[in-house]
Amino acid sequence: MAPDADPEEEQSVLQSKRNATRYQILSEIAERQPAVSQQEIADEIGVTAQAVSDYLQDLVERDYVRKLGRGRYEVTKEGVDWLISRTEDLREYVTHVSEEVIGQVDAETAIADDRIEEGQTVTMSMRDGVMRASTESDGSATAVAVTSAEPGRDVGVTDFEGVLDYELGTVTVVSVPRVAKNGSSTVDPDALADHAGTHDLLAVSGTESLVACAEADLEPDIRFGTAEAVSEAATKGLTVLLVVVTDELSRHTDRLRDGNIGYEVVDAADL
Repeated sequence: MAPDADPEEEQSVLQSKRNATRYQILSEIAERQPAVSQQEIADEIGVTAQAVSDYLQDLVERDYVRKLGRGRYEVTKEGVDWLISRTEDLREYVTHVSEEVIGQVDAETAIADDRIEEGQTVTMSMRDGVMRASTESDGSATAVAVTSAEPGRDVGVTDFEGVLDYELGTVTVVSVPRVAKNGSSTVDPDALADHAGTHDLLAVSGTESLVACAEADLEPDIRFGTAEAVSEAATKGLTVLLVVVTDELSRHTDRLRDGNIGYEVVDAADL
């Protein structure tokens, strides 16, 4: 006879560790019946043979399993019904995760160029280093919006098709000597300002470089983590003027070469 009602019995296998183990053992019995090796089940699901024995006794008491003799068991109709109900719970959960959760996790973020509705197919582009989504049909890459957004707001997109058509940015590197070799005084402020005006971003590495930019009345966009930041900006299609002290030059150019990013090195005296 089945034991008294157990509140845990109604919980899903995701809510109750005991139900999860019951589910595994009952599934193994159904697959192996009628000859059931407790040790094989224990090895398969990662518990002890004694634990399998205890669960078997519990399943027999619940009328989920019928004992036919030594080492011989079969799953009852009640046991099959319990497996089906718990499997349906798992199926619903997996469907929710695969269709709703994973889709959100895989989504990228763009800026909406116009009003976008959830579920709408949008055209993707890269502008000012930021991915953009538009309802315009002309473009080499498309995606599906997973959120709605007004123009200028962030919008989630997934299911990309095609190739985002844009060119990598380039980097102009101005090498500034250390103070022992005249430092920032070797830089023509007007020439540096002219160069900065033709680039999207200004990055600075080293005190002498920072002073040179200040003399040119320039406020850097990037001052820290410049090797990584400059490379990242260029991969998003931005042009960067990097003003860097000579003994940090190779660290930055190595990173640019690794990213296959085009760059030109200019000596400060040659501006």
